[in-house]
Formats: sequence, C-alpha cells, structure tokens
Amino acid sequence: MKIVEQIKQPIAFEMDLFEQKFLLSMSSKVALLNRITTYIVNRKGKQMRPMFVFLVAKMVSNGEVNERTYRGASVIELIHTATLVHDDVVDDSNRRRGFFSVNALWKNKIAVLIGDFLLSKGLLLSIDNGDFDLLKIISIAVREMSEGELLQIEKARKLDITEDVYYEIIRQKTATLIAACCSLGAASVKPESTHVETMRKFGELIGMAFQIKDDLFDYGSAKIGKPTGIDIKEQKMTLPLIYVLNHASKAEKKWLINSIKNHNKDTRRVKEVIAFVKDNGGLDYAVEKMKQFQNEALQLLNTFPSSEFKSSLELMVNYVIDRKK
Repeated sequence: MKIVEQIKQPIAFEMDLFEQKFLLSMSSKVALLNRITTYIVNRKGKQMRPMFVFLVAKMVSNGEVNERTYRGASVIELIHTATLVHDDVVDDSNRRRGFFSVNALWKNKIAVLIGDFLLSKGLLLSIDNGDFDLLKIISIAVREMSEGELLQIEKARKLDITEDVYYEIIRQKTATLIAACCSLGAASVKPESTHVETMRKFGELIGMAFQIKDDLFDYGSAKIGKPTGIDIKEQKMTLPLIYVLNHASKAEKKWLINSIKNHNKDTRRVKEVIAFVKDNGGLDYAVEKMKQFQNEALQLLNTFPSSEFKSSLELMVNYVIDRKK
C-alpha cells in the first residue's frame, strides 16, 4: 500500500465526505466559475492539509469529528487553493501538478478573480457558521504567508540572509499553513484547550522540515537523478547555501555571491555552485536541521495516548522527510 493511502486509512470515510462538502462549498451561480472550480477539484493533489485537520481532530478527541471539523478543512483547502491560483499568476507558471494552471487556460485576469472568489468563500463559510476562532487561525496564516513571500523577495535582492531570517521566511511561507491545519483540527473539537497550541507547534515543526526537504531537492539525489539548481537560478537563498556562505573564506564567498547574482543562468557555473555546497557540508548540515525539526514534532506527538490517528500522524512526519518529490 502506498504510504499516503496508509496515512489516510483511519480517516478514509471523513475524507470522502469532505470531498463532497468541499465541492459544495465552491459552488456559484456563475457557470464559468463552476467550470473552473470543477477543473481545480478534479486535479487535486495528495490533500495533505485536510488530512492533517482530520487526523489531529480525531487524535485529540478519541476519534470524534463534527461539522466544524469539516468546515475547517474546507476553509483551509479553499484558501490554500486560492493562494496556489494566485501563485501561478505571480510566477507566470503554466503548469500545476502536471496539468495546465488556471491562468494558462483562462488567462491571468480570470485566475486572479477565481483566487479572490475562493478566498471570500472560505471566509464566509466561517462567518456564516460563527466559527470565529477557526477564522482567526486561518486569517493569521494568510497574513504570515504573504509576509514570508515578501520577506524572501526583499532578502533575495541583497543575498544577506542569516540562518535566523531563513527560518523566519520558511516558518511564515510554508510552516504557518500546516500549523494552521493542525491547530484548527484541535480547535474544531476541543476549542480553547491546550491541544490547540500544542498542535499548532507540531504543524509548524513539520512545515519547517518539509521546506528544508524541498530545498534539498534542488541539489538532487540518487533518487531523483540530476540536481535542478532552480533555487540558485532564482536567487533563492536556501539553508545549504546559507550554511556554506557563513563558513566560506572571503574569496569563496565573493565567488559564490558573484555566481548567484551574475551567473545564475550559466548551467556550468550553477553546477559548480552545487558541487561547492555539497563538498563543504551544506547538505549534511541541512539534513541534520531537518531531522531536528522532525524529532521535535515526534516528541510532541508522544504526549498523546496511542491510537491509529497518532500512528498516521507519525507516518506523516516521517513521510515529509522520506518523500522522493
């Protein structure tokens, strides 16, 4: 059995029902909108975020979920989808998960409006049902995601990112949404309990590990074949590179920064940078940090009694580290 299917097993019923409710939460009187939202739903990814919501909710409440849990999962997915649609416009990307992106098929103007529509649908789903605690969790996540992206853009221009600033960027850009899923799962069944903050921290730790794993893919591995160097081409400062820059001699540092700023389109030069990062311990350091976040997340889970939901969450934490793409 595929690991994702294994993780999903204890919440298979909830995930099926969620898909029906999620499609309903997107409905509109405008035919064009319905056509596009149906297209989006049919090309869904692994649905990790709703899985986090249901697994956490069931773990902290001995297997119980309620309508708030379904609404919370729908809101997270609506808002996450809105950000993806907008990201594709910002990045001028024509593909998403192997399919044409919304902006590739319907152009940027429609894609931006679709993103706005999904965002407002998500907010209204919470407001109409009085889920203000859940709405606050999600709204904070959206604000932080925007701040993280802008902080990364600001720092990329100067290439002066410290390790602490890097963690702040990935905490906001990636980890905050997974943290929101987990705290929302807990809040949907146990509002105002200590579980809400514990699970927020748990999600944040997984998110940090997840992003470092993504950064490592840029350097390739035996599993995926050739390194891509896309982050270097886009002047994104990732952990392996930051570590090496901080430990390089003056001359090496100058060469690295010059390579990234002025030669990032030169394939041979990018390969040289990748080799330098590997040879100087950048990848080893990043792997070590990723495992640290992973272990902290698993320690938080250990405070809960054994259950199939807890086992699935443990699998999820390990999957984040072991995934091949």
